[in-house]
Amino acid sequence: MRLPLIAPADLTAEQKPLYDDMRAGISANFNAFKVEREDGALMGPWNPWLHEPAIGKAIWELTKAMTANASLNDNVRQIAILVVGARYDAAYEIYAHIAVAERDGMTAERLATITADLKPGDLAPDESIAFDIAYSLSRGGTLAEPLYALGLRTFGQHGLNELIYLVGLYAMVSTTLNGFNVPVPERE
Repeated sequence: MRLPLIAPADLTAEQKPLYDDMRAGISANFNAFKVEREDGALMGPWNPWLHEPAIGKAIWELTKAMTANASLNDNVRQIAILVVGARYDAAYEIYAHIAVAERDGMTAERLATITADLKPGDLAPDESIAFDIAYSLSRGGTLAEPLYALGLRTFGQHGLNELIYLVGLYAMVSTTLNGFNVPVPERE
């Protein structure tokens, strides 16, 4: 880990309101995995964002907006997030979103296949399209027109927009995690 965790007692005046907002949002939406140390210091991507609170606040606001305005079903979202995490080999992202997907009933076989950067054979049609879109976008370049059109027919414009933004957000999260070598906590 390249940035030390910040204990709540050591937060600056600029960091404290962001920490409080993050902690409230985490407890409501990101509670399937370990996100804080015993003393309340935030782990995962939240710690690097706290180190740069002006930038971290903007990223956190985007994260909250993507969560609050989610219209895609949870499996579609988790598949897209895990595809991105696998592409970037972002250990904490994979750890966290496996925990979320397991809580939601996704099988170990499916999770193993996705995190091996492969497409599972048991995906529902909307899950398969989400996988293909996330897989394509996370490799760079323009999303192919047939795949975009298929996404549009499947999810509608709002849903496809959400999926594209979700891939971008989690590419940024993965880059943050990898850039700062954020470790994975032990699973309980």
